[in-house]
Amino acid sequence: MSFNVEKVTADIINWIRDWFEINGNGCNAVIGISGGKDSSVTAALCVAALGKERVVGVMMPNGVQPDIDVSHAVIEHLGIRGITVNIKDAYDAISREVADGLGTELSRQTVINIAPRIRMTALYAASQSLNGRVANTCNLSEDWVGYSTRWGDSVGDFSPLAKLTVHEVIAVGRYLGLPSFIVDKVPSDGLTGLSDEDNLGFTYETLDRYIRTGVCIPEEKKEIIDRKHKLNLFKLSMMPAFPYEPEEEDPYKAYED
Repeated sequence: MSFNVEKVTADIINWIRDWFEINGNGCNAVIGISGGKDSSVTAALCVAALGKERVVGVMMPNGVQPDIDVSHAVIEHLGIRGITVNIKDAYDAISREVADGLGTELSRQTVINIAPRIRMTALYAASQSLNGRVANTCNLSEDWVGYSTRWGDSVGDFSPLAKLTVHEVIAVGRYLGLPSFIVDKVPSDGLTGLSDEDNLGFTYETLDRYIRTGVCIPEEKKEIIDRKHKLNLFKLSMMPAFPYEPEEEDPYKAYED
């Protein structure tokens, strides 16, 4: 299946412009810059759509971030405003207080998910103070298997890459002229010390082909991909609400009688 990177890139840029015209005319795009391809490509698309003066990159290290230089390089390359919010004090405090309240150690998954949720709090705090709208930077491949933190990096006000696979995001990044060391950087969550593919148990090449063609190579990975997809569909859905409907046509009539 061919991917027309020129057309798709132009369409996304126009979509961002149109979205801001309706939902934030004159507002800034605020993006958490991790140094990975997704946030970098999202920032580049917003610059193309809105101009660099209306794009803000927020770096949110948890203490010392070994690859923070890549985040700085993205901001410098795009010429956008960059700010740093170190989340370590908040991370340590909430981790300690919850563990103390529970009277037990936090689970490994809890520890992993606290940081992205604090980062999203910081990102929205910055956005509200800068007349901004928060960009979600997740791609289709990650969303497909639930590789995001609910109410952390899974949220935002608009999502330019949500319908693109990892390989399609890379193609857009190259087309936009982002440096190779950014778009071709080995994907990592920056939380576990492992690459995305190590955490997932399959490659993005396998996943992207399966998403676009229905063919899974190697075939034995199909079961794990399908299981992850099914288990994590709730992350992509609105919070369910009890479907209550009043029995009377005018439920307030009884109070009037």
